[in-house]
Amino acid sequence: MQIGMMGLGRMGANMVRRLLRDGHECVVYDINSASVAGMVKDGAIGAASLEEFVGKLAKPRCAWLMLPAAITGKIVDQVAALMEPGDIIIDGGNSYYHDAVDQAARLAVKGINFVDVGTSGGVWGLERGYCLMIGGPDDAVKHLDSVFATLAPGADAGANPPKDAGTAPFGYLHCGPSGAGHFVKMVHNGIEYGVMAAYAEGMNILKSANAGKRQRTADAETSPLESPQYYQFDIDLPQVAEVWRHGSVIGSWLLDLTAGALKNDPALAQYGGRVSDSGEGRWTLKAAIDTGVPAPVLSSALFDRFSSQGESQFADKLLSAMRYAFGGHVEKPKTGA
Repeated sequence: MQIGMMGLGRMGANMVRRLLRDGHECVVYDINSASVAGMVKDGAIGAASLEEFVGKLAKPRCAWLMLPAAITGKIVDQVAALMEPGDIIIDGGNSYYHDAVDQAARLAVKGINFVDVGTSGGVWGLERGYCLMIGGPDDAVKHLDSVFATLAPGADAGANPPKDAGTAPFGYLHCGPSGAGHFVKMVHNGIEYGVMAAYAEGMNILKSANAGKRQRTADAETSPLESPQYYQFDIDLPQVAEVWRHGSVIGSWLLDLTAGALKNDPALAQYGGRVSDSGEGRWTLKAAIDTGVPAPVLSSALFDRFSSQGESQFADKLLSAMRYAFGGHVEKPKTGA
């Protein structure tokens, strides 16, 4: 099948490579001409402009956009202006699902189909495949099925899903009408925040398991540790992460990546600890608030990211000032490493 891909960053380029390997014809465009040239060497059909990109697509045209959410809406409008009824625009980025719902309604008036695809797989997707959460009109989604099947991981090795299991065991799912794909991906990323926070907090506790040893060289009055004999362990964090990967109920691909990071840099010296949020966590909490669904773990994980970005520094200073004002509590120096 022919598919157009606009946006040849780390994910978009590898998605094209995966499609080409399975025999699909790919027309590609990016504002970076070098990225286009690289894809042409791999077998894609290059385009030097948006007009040329759409012009090289066979009807019904299928254009997949892998772009930052901030510009996706504008580019969708530009692509749609060059299309005809029956054509399909696919948004595979991390756009807000509200935008997908609204965009689909506007394009439907023109007879253009809008399909939103929450895409998970990151830089590993070329080999592992991409988990695809899809929203859009039934006919448009069915038309793209062979593309989704190629991009998705496929059934697990040795698995033989029943025929009535649908496509989910193969790594892609039509979740509902336009907007549903981005909604499911939004919640997926909100959950990701929480899982990552749990691993990070747990590992931090293990890292402090030798606090009793550290207290020996510090002023006991400045340490909150009351029973140092219970904290005399030098835990090998890389090895703990590794053993958890084998048979543990908390095993996951995120744990695999965590183990790899700790193995390569046990002290994580190359990282500053400032964790950005790309929007999905905030949108997930808004949906939880709008629908009255409690989400304390996800909210805590999001706010922890804000703290890591320095947003809590003034509040922390003010807390210290209040403690001194009402009780004369002087800040204790930081102990240990």
